[in-house]
Amino acid sequence: MNTNVLDMRRIQSVKGEIWLPGSKSLSNRHLLMAAMAKGTTRLSNLLVSEDTERMLDALTRLGIHVALDQEQNTCVVKGLGGKFQAQAAPTQLFLGNAGTAIRPLTAALALTEGEFLIDGDDAMRERPIGPLVDALRQLGVHITYPVREGYPPLALIGGAFDHDTTELDGSLSSQYLTALLMALPLADRDTVIHIRGEMVSLPYIDMTLAVLARYGLKVRHEDYRTFFIEGQQTPISPGEMLVEGDASSASYFMAAAAIRGEVTVRGVGTSSLQGDVAFSDVIEAMGAEVQRGPDYILVKSGSALRGVDLDLNHIPDAAMTLATLALFAEGTTRIRNIYNWRIKETDRMTAMATELRKVGAQVDTTDDSIAITPQSAPRRAQIATYGDHRMAMCFSLLAMSDAGVMIENPAVTAKTFPGYWAALDSIAEFQR
Repeated sequence: MNTNVLDMRRIQSVKGEIWLPGSKSLSNRHLLMAAMAKGTTRLSNLLVSEDTERMLDALTRLGIHVALDQEQNTCVVKGLGGKFQAQAAPTQLFLGNAGTAIRPLTAALALTEGEFLIDGDDAMRERPIGPLVDALRQLGVHITYPVREGYPPLALIGGAFDHDTTELDGSLSSQYLTALLMALPLADRDTVIHIRGEMVSLPYIDMTLAVLARYGLKVRHEDYRTFFIEGQQTPISPGEMLVEGDASSASYFMAAAAIRGEVTVRGVGTSSLQGDVAFSDVIEAMGAEVQRGPDYILVKSGSALRGVDLDLNHIPDAAMTLATLALFAEGTTRIRNIYNWRIKETDRMTAMATELRKVGAQVDTTDDSIAITPQSAPRRAQIATYGDHRMAMCFSLLAMSDAGVMIENPAVTAKTFPGYWAALDSIAEFQR
């Protein structure tokens, strides 16, 4: 038997509470800001996963003192009170497939005197970073591509900027703008960023701006098209910081409850910074019953789920959960304006279409959309996960079908949710 395949037990329904692990996006933002802040920051409910471990490893190599308690999900970070210290010798950083680490660190190191080789795993070498590099080059940063134009690895020589205005293509990923916004307040001069094209995933930009504000940094913008950043700002530690639960992870449990059951996810709600809490609006539109509080969302299955036609550019990660939930809905579900699925941990558009067809769905795709029409009850299949944590978690919903499902490489969820399978089991009422 192949031990890298999980043959999931069939789930009749779900019931209970889920306390969410910390948000990956917020965890890595807070780790970087705490490292550059004046003072010591204690982060609680920090996500301990592959992506945050990559950030912690890099910070340690850059001279930051961090004390991680994995059992308590806390980390104490002693900040520098400014940009990273000059590196006397060339420094190599390996960041796996952590986009929330490689993009912000590249911008932060552009301010740091020294030579850096910034690399990732094979999957990261397929994820474009050209828009961020182009923006940094316009500011005078020297960056080259040792292997492939537009993709990691990067050879970077950091230091002061020569120019104060840059232009950024916002159409591929919000992480490029987030990277600049986290670094440029520490630059020696004021800077201006002009956005070209449609700015995708705006809730993630709002999240970044909110994090910056918690560390006392000010950024002004005009309708998200032009950003004005005052230089020579010093981030100030907030002292204690609770990382809110991961709203993207919440989507799997909310979707399961929408199929059959009742689940309360705790750690996200109406006061959340994360855009993915809007997934609750999606399942409500499909027919689920939803109650919301400041730090919880309760989902209960209602009448039969119905397909929806939605622009989910603002929540592309949670949109993946909708793609598999569509298998349990009546009619066609169409998800639009999600081109950046193609440049995530894998080409998610192709991967999702391939696996949905395996279980019997009719699937039609364009460059930036996918339409899913269930033909009958889902068929049993072995789902490839493409090294992508979200593929594994999304398709786990098929355990709620009569056919069941097999998931290849289930350990891939360790990227953002090491305890996912145990969490799902904790609310599952299994078929007998």
